Amino acid sequence: MKRSSGILMHITSLPGPYGIGSFGKEAYRFVDFLEKAGQKYWQLLPLGPTGFGDSPYQSFSSFAGNPYLIDFESLVVDGLLEEEDFQGLDFGENPEKVDYEKIYRNKFFVLRKAYAKGKKRFAGVVEKFKGKHREWIEDYALYMAVKEQFDMKPWKDWDEDIKLREEKALLYYKKELKEEIKYWIFLQYLFFKQWMALKKYANGKGIRIIGDIPIYVAEDSADAWANSEIFRLDGKKTPITIAGCPPDSFSEIGQLWGNPIYRWDVLEERGFDWWIHRIQGNLKLYDVIRIDHFRGFESYWEIPYGSKTAATGRWVKGPGMKLFKAVQKHLGDIEIIAEDLGFLTKQVIQFRNRSGYPGMKVLQFAFDTREESDYLPHNYEKHCVVYTGTHDNDTIMGWMKTANQEDVEYAIRYLHLSEQEGYHWGFIRGAWSSVGNLAIAPMQDFLGLGSEARMNIPSTIGGNWQWRMKKEDLTKTLAEKIFQITKLYGR
Repeated sequence: MKRSSGILMHITSLPGPYGIGSFGKEAYRFVDFLEKAGQKYWQLLPLGPTGFGDSPYQSFSSFAGNPYLIDFESLVVDGLLEEEDFQGLDFGENPEKVDYEKIYRNKFFVLRKAYAKGKKRFAGVVEKFKGKHREWIEDYALYMAVKEQFDMKPWKDWDEDIKLREEKALLYYKKELKEEIKYWIFLQYLFFKQWMALKKYANGKGIRIIGDIPIYVAEDSADAWANSEIFRLDGKKTPITIAGCPPDSFSEIGQLWGNPIYRWDVLEERGFDWWIHRIQGNLKLYDVIRIDHFRGFESYWEIPYGSKTAATGRWVKGPGMKLFKAVQKHLGDIEIIAEDLGFLTKQVIQFRNRSGYPGMKVLQFAFDTREESDYLPHNYEKHCVVYTGTHDNDTIMGWMKTANQEDVEYAIRYLHLSEQEGYHWGFIRGAWSSVGNLAIAPMQDFLGLGSEARMNIPSTIGGNWQWRMKKEDLTKTLAEKIFQITKLYGR
């Protein structure tokens, strides 16, 4: 990874008239902005279909794309929609916040019209597309069709026969829901077609895409339902143990994530095939992969299912380098960023070093007056990715108002922050001037926005993943300012 920089902003945060960012003209305009600003990377959150809580980290599938991101205007060009099919519908009142309930109701209403118009005309290309994604697409489409049949309930609450994937039940629902299954496959065709065109445009401008893989899958996902043998589930398909985080300075009771835990012994016997397919699928979508919660491959916190808090968990050894040696053997040398935040033991650091993947340094974590921090720039090595903050942090301007006053004063002294320059620009300067090979800041920090623009507050449900940028925010002046700081620090 050469010395370079980029911007973190999810597709949903792009502006546009239909309630949520999409693969439409605003996405292309953002790529043009990145180019003018001298950036080499665009970092995204996971692109999978979102479920309860709207989190891209709790997706219905590790392989499928989110239909919310499909652009209507591109479908008009393809002859799949007329403008009146989506004009006048309520996609939400506030152009700076996604209203997921309205998106769910009205986006699918419009996409069904596109399917009705295109199912015959596109039947051949969709069949070809299905063939390329056979490993996952039929299970995913069946899962979504059955889910709709059961009023969107989690698969653990479906009728026993289809929940347990009994042969007779699978055949019955495949026949009964044939048209619905085709509809869900058609939406994936549209998603991949539009995303691959946008990615090609970005790559053509010298901009590479960094995409995110969550380490775990959602309990309510096609992955857990169709591949239950690789997860720690009992005979009734109920998780035996779930993932989470031990108690720490952020939370006295730890974090209960609720994701099923892998049967790493079963995966190892199979040569880690499911993980290899997963990474292979993501390599089609992205140029560089950031693996979330990387330390969980060395050892992970496992909590008995039904526990009220994460405090009842224990550390269990993960697959370590065995998994990544298998990945390298099948896929060659691929570019991975290891999200190594949180409690790092000596073993975790050794594991990350052995993997050869760069870890992350978050500047916002550096200014703890209680102790010397590894996140202070004078402790960095070149082989790392430096962030002002991530999607889980407050914005820089938000942090300056809400953090411990002593920590804020420490940051001001260390980074020579001034109101005249703008505290957010001082943090960006701190990241861009560091020795780290790659520096990234969320778009909110370039815009100097406060806590109202925060993307996510971990361990909370509701009110997250909603922030959207205003169309007028992408100015020539801002692109020029980013370009100058990027050029100044040799990125």
